[in-house]
Amino acid sequence: MARQRIVAVELELTEGTAHTLWAPNWREGNAEWQAILGAGDDAYLFKSAAELHAFIDSDARHDLTEHAAWRSFVAGLPTNAVADSDERYDFIGLPSVLADRPSKENVAEVSKIFAMARALGNIGGLKSTNRMFAANSVLAAVENGADHFTGPGYAQWSSIGRVIQSQWNDVLDELDSLWVDTPELDDDAVAASETALATAAAELKKKREEEEEKAREAAAAAEKEASKNADPYDSTVWAQAGIDPIKISINGRTLYTLRCYLGSRPVFLGHAGTINTFSQPRTLVRWLLENDEHDLARLITWDDIMTAANAGELEATVHEVNHYSFAGLAEDIKAGPSKIDRKQLSRAYDLLADAADWAGDDSVNEVLASNQQLQWLLNYLLDTGEKSEPVPPYTEEAAGWERLESDLIARFTTKL
Repeated sequence: MARQRIVAVELELTEGTAHTLWAPNWREGNAEWQAILGAGDDAYLFKSAAELHAFIDSDARHDLTEHAAWRSFVAGLPTNAVADSDERYDFIGLPSVLADRPSKENVAEVSKIFAMARALGNIGGLKSTNRMFAANSVLAAVENGADHFTGPGYAQWSSIGRVIQSQWNDVLDELDSLWVDTPELDDDAVAASETALATAAAELKKKREEEEEKAREAAAAAEKEASKNADPYDSTVWAQAGIDPIKISINGRTLYTLRCYLGSRPVFLGHAGTINTFSQPRTLVRWLLENDEHDLARLITWDDIMTAANAGELEATVHEVNHYSFAGLAEDIKAGPSKIDRKQLSRAYDLLADAADWAGDDSVNEVLASNQQLQWLLNYLLDTGEKSEPVPPYTEEAAGWERLESDLIARFTTKL
């Protein structure tokens, strides 16, 4: 059972908007009830939230005073006397909702109105209302949600509409009859309640505005902090296009090219296994303006890069994470695992593997298959779970690594 509560509700009826209270779940002993504000079989409907508040404030006896949540409800007055938007029930508009398609919102609205109509029918002993629900089991289908009315189920939506078309006016007449049971109220008490509600509404509005202002200030402060800590590279056309300039330090030279990832698949600036490389970033940009026969030109975001290049706004800015250095690695490998920078080795190996994957060849695996010592060393250093440290000498490992570097260099258009 949902938690016990009492809520203010608004009912759109033929005679106007009725304001009352509803206890959706009320347990006494082993019995579970639903209740509308009233006494015995009489339901109390008021013409305004102020009248409802005035009645509650009068301490008049009614059935809800025995409800477990009554004290907490009264403690929240006068605000609690005003219905929230989701506690408004448009009985008059029900036929129009059923004339529309069975969307999620429409089915939920019909289900909500039916639940309240049943509650009022049971509490007020409304014969036509109770008979309509008892005789037409199809009305319960709205409790199954909008998916129930897709495909063949749509016919039930139409059936519900026909029931309402023929019987809903009788239900409305009975609901309007509930007005006659409402107690008379003192005019001064209603006026005092109107003032209390207006004051509470103004205070609530002020509180919400203050909370919204605090939220805006917090968001602005967070945005300022994020901007202060933001990586400048994130605002470049490269980052937005998902294509990165990379810098490769190898064989005593530094070269520049481009690379991106399509999912996990690398794509380099080049074609058929050849990577276009340049000694200067400016040279790379100039080349792009005159050449489009490469794999990156087929990417959707490549036009963004070329737009910036044609506008003279493109600079081949390299983020630090896209700098790959092979400098000294062969010598360090020859000296042994303790001399090797694992991070440098890992990044260099990733570039070797990316280039081979893009080219569609097996060159890296071929080298490792023919050089078990190098494979052992890489497994040990690159966190693959290998616990056994390789043993010297490491000349074979260094030679194998030099071959991997040579195979990579052979892919470059810049001759080293």
